[in-house]
Amino acid sequence: MDVEEKLWHAQYPKEIPTTIDYDAKALHVYLEESANLYGEKKALYFMGKEMSFSEVSTQAKIMANYFQQLGIKKGDRVAIMLPNCPQAVISYYGALMAGAIVVQTNPLYTERELEYQLNDSGATFIVCLDILVPRVKNVKEETPLKHMIVTGIKDYLPFPKNLIYPFIQKKQYNIVVKVEHGGDTHVWTAILEKTTPNYQQVDVDPIEDLALLQYTGGTTGFPKGVMLTHYNLVSNCQMSDAWLYKTKQGEEVVLGVLPFFHVYGMTTVMNLSIMSGQKMILMPKFDAGDVLKVIHKQKPTLFPGAPTIYVGLLNHPDIKKYDLSSIEACISGSAPLPVEVQEQFEKVTGGRLVEGYGLTESSPVTHANFVWEKRINGSIGIPWPDTDAKILDMETFEEAEQGEVGEVAVKGPQIMRGYWNNQEETDKVLRDGWLLTGDLGYMDENGYFYIVDRKKDMIIAGGYNIYPREVEEVLYEHEGVLEVAVAGIPDAYRGETVKAYVVAKNGYTLSEEVLNTFCRKHLASYKVPRLYEFRDELPKTAVGKILRRQLVEGDKEKQLEESTTS
Repeated sequence: MDVEEKLWHAQYPKEIPTTIDYDAKALHVYLEESANLYGEKKALYFMGKEMSFSEVSTQAKIMANYFQQLGIKKGDRVAIMLPNCPQAVISYYGALMAGAIVVQTNPLYTERELEYQLNDSGATFIVCLDILVPRVKNVKEETPLKHMIVTGIKDYLPFPKNLIYPFIQKKQYNIVVKVEHGGDTHVWTAILEKTTPNYQQVDVDPIEDLALLQYTGGTTGFPKGVMLTHYNLVSNCQMSDAWLYKTKQGEEVVLGVLPFFHVYGMTTVMNLSIMSGQKMILMPKFDAGDVLKVIHKQKPTLFPGAPTIYVGLLNHPDIKKYDLSSIEACISGSAPLPVEVQEQFEKVTGGRLVEGYGLTESSPVTHANFVWEKRINGSIGIPWPDTDAKILDMETFEEAEQGEVGEVAVKGPQIMRGYWNNQEETDKVLRDGWLLTGDLGYMDENGYFYIVDRKKDMIIAGGYNIYPREVEEVLYEHEGVLEVAVAGIPDAYRGETVKAYVVAKNGYTLSEEVLNTFCRKHLASYKVPRLYEFRDELPKTAVGKILRRQLVEGDKEKQLEESTTS
């Protein structure tokens, strides 16, 4: 692929190409290739259970065959509502082998959210956990769903954990679900016992055919289904592989804490590991203590994550009891990485932690700092191979001057086809192949990019533009602050005013006066928060991104209640 010489290409080390000859292959082909190449090498580790590439490939083919026996056709949608577990990998690749489009579905969805996504995507199949069956059944009649494939965590646990787990599940969720194989309900273990891997191969055009409908978080309005082709996902994996050029094919161990139902975990952990023959450690949820134990015992070398994950580990009281030195490289995404967190984590592990950037609409990665070469703290780094980026003036939409803040726009082979059945929203963000990200940032003289905030999160107080990220970075420097989110809330005099939502570290007592004094040393007076709210925790997405909008909406509801009762 020819690529125009860009300012940031001068920063590339010789080991990373500025352009890549991408494979014209369907995504699932990589599982079959890795099974042929690595055979009995371990592909997955899950709570004591290990599976080889050959086993994963065979079971994915069994699922593909079963989907086809149930009448699935090319382009049909299969919802996968699972945490990180072997079934999440097997059903994903099995659905693709059958020619289907995967619809990743968050297991935490309420019935309302689930019903909306199933109707919008038109999914006719769903693969879900046994404890989610009541939720699925409650919405089934209002959706196009025809078949439900049911599995349980216990299905892939080694003896005696598989016998004990149902009792733990009953205690934890206060639910016992008995599912029988028959009709429109299909039991995972029965499928594996009774089905052969002889599925009918489907002709897939990697460039044109969709592999995935990945729903955005829906922080504004209803979630939108991002249409990603096989080529979108394959190209982003190959870019990632090029960026991590020091890693060895078939030898790395990747920690899978990021959920695969989110595109970040799906690309940087699941798909990249399958493509590169790496062993994945699957963790169904983030628990700092469990993650520390797994790192200590399983010795992962690569650890893609999010700032809140690294913060949780660093502040665990027992962190010094564990050996974390196996970790060599981490790319942090989904939210800004505080410099303090980056430096502390590198000190504890001896590995490298760098910030990257991306969106669901870009499969997801577009930028990152170099893992082993020059990096700039506070920067999202530079565009990946074959990825173009520019800053647009917010009023004229012309390219902004160097160093000027504007909207970040990106272009490349990883950019989505558009939003599913939503041309209006597609037209708002896709222009001549460029994706308008909705993020505000600037580029420096060396081609490094910086995000100052989401366009919709910028605070305008008393005529001043205030970027929450800048204020958050200062607050993170205070030794007593564990987590923080800064947002603008309505103010009769200033239009908006700056509010900080703060979680204190254990053993620290914080006050408005203490933080106010601290901020005034590091920020112009108009940027200093006027209001503080101290909380035990902050609301987050499944990937650990703090839901700033949810905090603001909660405040608006309170203000409305107060005004109606006064």
